Amino acid sequence: MEGRTAAETLGAAQLGAEPGERATLVQFSTAFCRPCQATRRVLARVAGMVDGVVHIDIDAEANLTLVRHLRISRTPTVLVLDARGRVVRRATGTPRTADVVAALGQAM
Repeated sequence: MEGRTAAETLGAAQLGAEPGERATLVQFSTAFCRPCQATRRVLARVAGMVDGVVHIDIDAEANLTLVRHLRISRTPTVLVLDARGRVVRRATGTPRTADVVAALGQAM
């Protein structure tokens, strides 16, 4: 996963769902994005393994205001949020499970 980002904070209102108690994996996807399907599986698996972590999948096409605000330019894009909702990591493309776990370790 790529390096740190500017200290953006996201909550349930922006995400459309309740964030995790310890961390949140936010995925921006589009309907016909094949790598998004693989990313969805990786993030859901990791969220299921780590207590207090939630995976939220956001339809980029249906949330253009948020996409523009966060400067999302391709899908899949994954944001890792800490317990306060701060964006601490950002990556594009399909992540490896080990990279997601490592990013969570930095967020928690």
